[in-house]
Amino acid sequence: MKKLFAAALVSAALLALPASAQSLMTEKKVFELPSFTTQSGKTIKGVKVGWESYGTLNADKSNAILICHFFSGNSHAAGKYKEADAAAGYWDAIIGPGKAIDTNKYFVLSSDTLVNLATGDPMTTTTGPASINPDTGKPYGMDFPIVTIRDFVEVQKALVESLGIKKMVMVAGASMGGLQTYEWAASHPEMVGKAMPVISSAEADGNLIGWLDIWASPIRLDPNWNNGDYYGKTPPNAGLAQALKIVTLHANHGDWANKAFGRKPAKEGENPVSGHDKRYQIETVLDGAGAARAKVSDANHFLYLAKANQTFVMGGTTLDEGVKKIKAPMLMIYSPKDLVFPPARVEDTAKRLKDAGVSVTQVQLQGDRGHLDGVLSMSQAEGAIREFLAK
Repeated sequence: MKKLFAAALVSAALLALPASAQSLMTEKKVFELPSFTTQSGKTIKGVKVGWESYGTLNADKSNAILICHFFSGNSHAAGKYKEADAAAGYWDAIIGPGKAIDTNKYFVLSSDTLVNLATGDPMTTTTGPASINPDTGKPYGMDFPIVTIRDFVEVQKALVESLGIKKMVMVAGASMGGLQTYEWAASHPEMVGKAMPVISSAEADGNLIGWLDIWASPIRLDPNWNNGDYYGKTPPNAGLAQALKIVTLHANHGDWANKAFGRKPAKEGENPVSGHDKRYQIETVLDGAGAARAKVSDANHFLYLAKANQTFVMGGTTLDEGVKKIKAPMLMIYSPKDLVFPPARVEDTAKRLKDAGVSVTQVQLQGDRGHLDGVLSMSQAEGAIREFLAK
């Protein structure tokens, strides 16, 4: 049961990755901005985001690659903080010495986003609704300004520029990290040499907007949410756990659910037909996955992340206008079983980019994990990534 539980939880699923880069070590650092003005014109004081890097920035600062993280992730893209860590960063299969994104050659950096989900993770630093508003001395709650994918990118831009980097070899990321990759390429084309969006399309369509609302609904229905005013009180972790349970199932595929669990009862010998308290294994595994992640997450941050994803259109205008801003060659990696960013949406983005004259290479990942194959199965794309970077 423990193994199945780990497979269901997005972060715990990383334990399945091979620990092949024991020598790649990193440390968490903090980047600070005295103030930051959002796309909506609101000012946030004292912005802090965590970041980490792998490899060495060369003398002319021309070898940087930026990695942007997914909805429930943080900046820990590769390596370990200490040898005893149970798992390396989520893209450790492709980032490291001699790997597709070779840290002997490239300086790879990654940062936590604004409103990062994992406020209870000591290795995450972020500014969001749970942060103290310096003007009131209390947590912002829902008074925190709405932020967008472009806002995430602008904070990253400030970090990159603080290191003296004027242009990056590549920007890459999975899922929400892919949205940031598209936004980087559209908003700052002069800074992006190549772009590698993974398991993502260039806008949130109606289907995704609806799903993000379903993800968020259990939080709003939890009476402890109290319109976001729960700091110092009982947090809405029951609703948050249910939200994360939905995310976990949506990020996988039916083939995974059927192969791993099928119709197995939660307890051997207990038939679910005999009572409402007699459940199927997949139900209890998903419950456990959601509850475990909720312990280190914040419900308001979840809602802000959902809004940032819902409002995304590459370039901040219409998609037709956004594609005209792209200059960087694109390596688009996706899963044919993805339920979050279905292949038809990714292929529509690819067609629009090609029609606009952008060089696009497409790679499909094979597996039963659906959306999560963009994290767990990236080693399949190693050859394509090497070739893309070598061009």
